[in-house]
Order: sequence, then C-alpha cells, then structure tokens
Amino acid sequence: MSGKTLVTIKGVRDGLVFVLDDRCEWDSLLKELEDKLTRHGQQLSGAAMQVRVRLGRRQVNEDAKEKIRDIIGRYGNLLVESIESDAEGPPAIPRDNLPLYRMSGIVRSGQTVEHDGHLLLLGDVNPGGTVRCTGDIYILGALRGIAHAGCEGDTGAIIAASLMMPMQLRIANVISRPPEEWVSEDSRMEFAYLRGGVMEIDRITQLHRFRKEATLSKGV
Repeated sequence: MSGKTLVTIKGVRDGLVFVLDDRCEWDSLLKELEDKLTRHGQQLSGAAMQVRVRLGRRQVNEDAKEKIRDIIGRYGNLLVESIESDAEGPPAIPRDNLPLYRMSGIVRSGQTVEHDGHLLLLGDVNPGGTVRCTGDIYILGALRGIAHAGCEGDTGAIIAASLMMPMQLRIANVISRPPEEWVSEDSRMEFAYLRGGVMEIDRITQLHRFRKEATLSKGV
C-alpha cells in the first residue's frame, strides 16, 4: 500500500471541504470516502454543516455526483452544498481545433505511433503495438494492441475501433479494466470513453449521447 490519502476533509468557517483525489480509481475513491466517514462519524456528528466537494481535474457525470451525495447524505447533518470539478470548464484547446492525422497501415508489435491531436488509422494495431495521441483515436480495423487517447489529460477523449480486442486502453490517466473484459462478439464499431472516472464501452451509434459532434464526421 502506498498510504496515499485519497480523501481529505478540511474544516472551514462555514462548514467542511472534502478534497477528493483526481488520479485514483473511482471505486477506490468511493470506498475511502465511505471508510473515512465511518471512522470519523462521531466527530462529524452534531449541528448541520454545509459540505463543498472538490474533485480536482476529475470529470464526472450527474450519476457519479449522486453517488457522492448518497454517501455523504447518510450523515443527516452533512448537507452537500456543491460538487466542483476543475475539468468542467472548456478545454484549453477546443476539441474541433485539434488537427486530425490520417494514416494507413499496420502498427506492429514494438511499434509506437504518437500524434498531437486526433488520429484516424486505416488499418490494424497488432498485439504489442501502441497508438497514442492527445485527442481521439479512431481505428478502422482491429485494435489488438495498446491505445492511449487524451494522453495529456483530456478526459473527454475517446477510443473507437471496428474490432475492439485491446491489450490495454487508456484515456487521460485512467487505465482500462482487465483485457479479458473487453473481448467482444459484436462486429459493429465500438468506442471507449470515461464515465464518472470509469472506462466504459458502447456501440459507435451511441456516440451522439456522449458528444454532440464526432470528430470523425469532419473532413473524412
């Protein structure tokens, strides 16, 4: 164990501030939040207190925020005033302004393709091959190697592939579940994205639910 504190509770003049680590796994964070409240429940009981939750650069949806409210709300005197994320504002570089790099071929074992912006690969990524970029990754072929989208911290990046059978997926600082959980019998194109700090996978036809505009639809 690293002993790193994932949840810090600070007392301020008008209540409490909960500072949550923005780099750890989401489930680990929720568990520590529950454990810390259990350990310090007696100290936190008493008069009603306003609570502000700070997520750092972690980007979460309303369902994830509701989980935080539920955990803290078990202590009736703790009233969640706000849940704030530094990632909720617009990115430094608008997504539509990132360059799109197109390439065709096979990324073989031991090879790494890196690009500043979005990547459209017409071909396969073999086991042991790696593609990495600061924006989205679109693979019109089989992804059997490693893909890292949003490598400079863009939690809104996605990874899409015609055949999704990767060794590892990574978006920003979040690493995918074990590879065997990504094996899919679906022949339709799929994409991976972050939801509440956890990586999820869905059919590409559902991309509009995650993002109003898909980079792939522009100039391709």
